Amino acid sequence: MKNFFRNIHLYLSLACGLVIAVVCFTGAALVFEKELQQTIYPERYKVEAGQNRVPLEQLVTELKSKVPGAKVNSVKVYDNPTRSVELSYSLEDGTKKAEVKHEDGSKGKEEKGKGEKGKGGGSQAFMNPYTGELISLYTHRNSFFYTMFALHRWLLVDEPGKLIVGISTSMFLFIILTGIILWWPKKMKALKQRLTLKLNGGWKRINHDLHIVIGFYTAIFLFAFAFTGLAWSFEWFNDAIYTVTGTENKRPEPPLSTVQVGATPITFDKAFTIAKTELPDAEFYTLGTAKDSAEAITITAMPKDAAHERASNQIYLDQYSGARIGQNFFAERNLGQRVRATFYPVHVGSIGGLPGRIIAFLSCLAGFTFPITGIILWINRLNKQKKKNRKFKRSTSSELV
Repeated sequence: MKNFFRNIHLYLSLACGLVIAVVCFTGAALVFEKELQQTIYPERYKVEAGQNRVPLEQLVTELKSKVPGAKVNSVKVYDNPTRSVELSYSLEDGTKKAEVKHEDGSKGKEEKGKGEKGKGGGSQAFMNPYTGELISLYTHRNSFFYTMFALHRWLLVDEPGKLIVGISTSMFLFIILTGIILWWPKKMKALKQRLTLKLNGGWKRINHDLHIVIGFYTAIFLFAFAFTGLAWSFEWFNDAIYTVTGTENKRPEPPLSTVQVGATPITFDKAFTIAKTELPDAEFYTLGTAKDSAEAITITAMPKDAAHERASNQIYLDQYSGARIGQNFFAERNLGQRVRATFYPVHVGSIGGLPGRIIAFLSCLAGFTFPITGIILWINRLNKQKKKNRKFKRSTSSELV
């Protein structure tokens, strides 16, 4: 029976091993993206705290003076006094309505800049909230981490790559399951050997243990990462989350502002003041702009006691009066939306905090090596079998003589 599972394990690995290696390597590179960015470019993120902060509108004006044609889409303000303020902006003259998926996988209408394709290509400006100076400009689409992200999600070839990654990830789930079956010892006496990495053996033994022993320890984590990853590859998988939970895969339409002739929208500063009152004790606030005269201002806040990094709360403000006209709290979303929102922190390991991300990083690095060590194991077995066959032929020939 094990030969059957061994063949499945082998041929599926040969079919998708290269893709899995790329996905695991890029996944490892992305686990600590935020920390690496802040370490490599500390001047973007850290400022010296001062006594008084300049108005947010002044930051917007400063950006527009330095980047002609910049259209500010949102302003992100951190509770940490030593963090810079992040302005998200685009250079497009117009926007279009598009059907997009939110962080919980639900669908709804949202404004997207032309040509962005919803794949993280926006630009950011890092501003000093005490001096009002522009610190740095950053476009994610032009960065190393965006290349890693694009390789991880669609192999740099958009929809065909997305399908290839999805199919390969599905195969990887079966590879992991058959690997566990093959790992399982016939006798419990051999259990210690299967759980111990023997580094003082020959290179073949070390390669064997790197594949089998490390494979066992990382299997459950790699399975969780691969399983959750399918939600970004297949629409049917994403929809199945809502079907299983008996909920609808759609968010309610945001409320609209009451249009007032001659009235001007409230400033970012007033919106921020309202945000701190309505959503206190947040790690950060993202103040979105209304894209037309009827839309509401969307304010997103990340509670300091949030369950994970996607458990944010939102309120909607009338863009003219500043009155709160709606809300979308994480705890009030339907079960499918809450489950789907949890997929990302599970996928990157952040659901377990720093230890979880360390496990994700090490597991992905191990996943990158498995196709290599597996091929070596296969070649060694073939060579061993060839030696046995030659020895058998020699012994048979000598008996005939």
